[in-house]
Amino acid sequence: MKCKFTQAPFPAFLLAIFVAVHFLAVWPAFSQEEAESAEVGVSENVSALDLYQQGGTFMHILLVCSIGTIAVAVYCLVQVSAKKMAPPSLVNQVNSAMASRDVNAAYSACQSNPSSYGKVLSGALLKVNFDRDLANKASMMDAAAEALDEEEHRQMVWVNYLNIFATLAPMVGLLGTVWGMIEAFDKLATTSGDPKQLAGGIKIAMVTTAGGLIVGIPAMFFYFFFRDRLQGVMTTVQKHASFAIDILSGEIRLQGAADESTPEAEADE
Repeated sequence: MKCKFTQAPFPAFLLAIFVAVHFLAVWPAFSQEEAESAEVGVSENVSALDLYQQGGTFMHILLVCSIGTIAVAVYCLVQVSAKKMAPPSLVNQVNSAMASRDVNAAYSACQSNPSSYGKVLSGALLKVNFDRDLANKASMMDAAAEALDEEEHRQMVWVNYLNIFATLAPMVGLLGTVWGMIEAFDKLATTSGDPKQLAGGIKIAMVTTAGGLIVGIPAMFFYFFFRDRLQGVMTTVQKHASFAIDILSGEIRLQGAADESTPEAEADE
């Protein structure tokens, strides 16, 4: 049941990624018919590419933001996962070494696999001291907590880029619209004052606002999704690290280690 629960949302999420990325990729190239049906006071046969070009420099900035959003979302999709940050094979290997109190083997396994779990547990293993109570468990837990915070901060930097794009894109779009309206009113003041010309200028200016929202809304969705996903994965990493330390300290028997580590690793798969 656990495996079905963890795997069921994944195809739906891939579908959402595909739709969002496809929408972001083609937003400057909407069909010519849609552009013509929404046209007010602008010359006929204006394509979406023409509107993109008329948006000026602000549209180029929004295009960079859309590409950045897609790149960071793909990176987070690959990197922020339990399989990547806490590989089941490494978890089982470390638990076996801990059960036999082979600290060197556990440390070598963590160093050979630079995952979040390996980095967290490596810091804890440096505090092992069998001459102290519970193999110096208190110091190991403190070291693991510090490494966990550092690793979460390192991964959160990438997730925060999505928040930057989600905030920046609508603001750039709004700035482009205001700038375009200033130019439209300035042109109106120096011409005969044709209302159609004013409407056409404002309509072109509003393109940047639409572009900013098209980029910002998916970026905001991805930010909240991967932020919550990262917190869940880091909780899993902490659970595995604490379990391994408990095995080494002797608070969990060998049979308990064999019984409990396997279901967790299978659930992550």
